[in-house]
Amino acid sequence: MDTTVFSTVESEVRTYSRGWPTVFAQAKGAVQTSEDGTEYLDFFSGAGALNYGHNHPKLQAALVDYISSDAPVHSLDMMTPAKRDFLQTFNDLILQPRGLDYKVMFPGPTGTNTVEAALKLARKVTGRQHILSFTNAFHGMTLGALSVTGNSMKRRGAGIPLTNSSKIPYDDYLGGVTTDFLWLERVLEDSGSGVDKPAAIIVETVQGEGGVRAARAEWLKGLSELCAKHEILLIVDDVQAGCGRTGTFFSFEEVGFTPDIVCVSKSISGYGLPMALTLFRPELDVWSPGEHNGTFRGNNPAFITATATLKEFWADDSFQKGQLAEAIATVHGALEQIAGSMEGATVRGRGLLAGLHFEDIEVAGKVAAESFRNGLLVETSGPDDEVLKLMPALTTPKAELERGMGIIAAAVAEVTGTDIAYRAGNGDLAGAA
Repeated sequence: MDTTVFSTVESEVRTYSRGWPTVFAQAKGAVQTSEDGTEYLDFFSGAGALNYGHNHPKLQAALVDYISSDAPVHSLDMMTPAKRDFLQTFNDLILQPRGLDYKVMFPGPTGTNTVEAALKLARKVTGRQHILSFTNAFHGMTLGALSVTGNSMKRRGAGIPLTNSSKIPYDDYLGGVTTDFLWLERVLEDSGSGVDKPAAIIVETVQGEGGVRAARAEWLKGLSELCAKHEILLIVDDVQAGCGRTGTFFSFEEVGFTPDIVCVSKSISGYGLPMALTLFRPELDVWSPGEHNGTFRGNNPAFITATATLKEFWADDSFQKGQLAEAIATVHGALEQIAGSMEGATVRGRGLLAGLHFEDIEVAGKVAAESFRNGLLVETSGPDDEVLKLMPALTTPKAELERGMGIIAAAVAEVTGTDIAYRAGNGDLAGAA
């Protein structure tokens, strides 16, 4: 495999290709194949942009038919049949069944675009400038999104001060030594605190890049109640945790609260095509025409695959309660076995946004590298890359999930020298001692 051009022409900013130094030539379902014919089971899923695997046949067929028909591909925010079908399907299958009354905005094609739109709208609606976000949060790489991101390395890349935002502790950040939101409640109620009321608070229900930390339902409810009490808009960043990854279409469904604004991207197109949505309560729709725009907010091929995805997987609850629920149980059952075999290892996350945290911050990276050598793509997460982060496609067959978990178990055993007792659902030893 010739990789010369990647190191001589492409920027040093590339990352994933350094940890996975191969040339991927084909992809189908949960497997990617390199130019030399090596197959890799994919527990990365395009950083969560491929919730339904690579080149799902029904989505592929819809896309090929559309492209072959000479229908519009690029349309900015003009009206097209593809956009109409998506909006109607999204409203009928996602919003109405969940009792969500949201306007749908197409802010641009990526996750950072929807976050920027959300922050901008919150400031416009409230007339306030400040935004609160959380420790270890990640919301994107443009300046506004970086201002509410916690990672110091990514923030340094901005090159300028990132202002008009402050960080507050995420759930369990202080180890339970103080009542959650006690400080924030106090300063919001004290006119002499010197702390201005923020326009919004932005939160991930599960922090993907921040170490696969899942907030407790009661903590999220408390946050929602605090925001409502003080007339602060609550933004949920569901870019990575949404579209079924935590077990429900939106990650906040099981918690029992309704955000004011929701950011959606990554897997909303279902096929890995660029697409993003910003959802918000109708009374927040104070935009003037053209006040926020973007050249690629009308990606019609993405509308086509998104509509096909919603009809295929979310027309009823059979996928959610069937294959998806089984996949979640399979992965978490395996993670609990592996963590139970190793002192100091703990399971993190929710649904198929899951992680394995190691006390030794060197372990996760070594396990990921060993897994790659054995045919599995899995990444790391957290401030020190101390968490092995699992994001298999929601549609990954059970046998392939168990095979992948066996590769991880064997890698943990190899790296740590620990006897890992992991048996797949069929009783076969899938790990290594």
